[in-house]
Amino acid sequence: MCSRRVAIISMIWCSVLVPAQTGSSQNLDVAVVVNESNRVSDMSMADLRKVLAGEKHTWPGGQPVKLVVRAPGTRERTVLLKVLSMSESEYKQHWISQVFRGEAQTEPPVLPSNGMQKEALASFPGAIALVAARDVKSPMKVVKIDGRLPGQPGYALH
Repeated sequence: MCSRRVAIISMIWCSVLVPAQTGSSQNLDVAVVVNESNRVSDMSMADLRKVLAGEKHTWPGGQPVKLVVRAPGTRERTVLLKVLSMSESEYKQHWISQVFRGEAQTEPPVLPSNGMQKEALASFPGAIALVAARDVKSPMKVVKIDGRLPGQPGYALH
């Protein structure tokens, strides 16, 4: 009886101390999300880079692109920098240059939470953001990248 209790207690401790391996990359994937009214449902990685770099200003149909980003140090910001092949300081300098040259009015707003991103996406028809796939909530619309969604083999944003 005593050995059975020890075994049960050991299993409980292991389940608490050792995180479960789900085998799903979706836990690490970052989704590209847009306003639910946006007609875009699939983008190439090249087009995503242009949007994230502020080089693409309108969606098909003429709706202005409204990029919203997470704060430095977040998983979403790390993925954004990886997609652009930039460091945080290079990204900051990139946007200062964009504004100075008149190619952008301001740098993208930095939102500290997923809830604020959700509000921005609902408020601006042309909004786009990167969100941890596990945090995607309605009315966020997930956009395929090169034909793949988060969690699918070959998905590039993780």
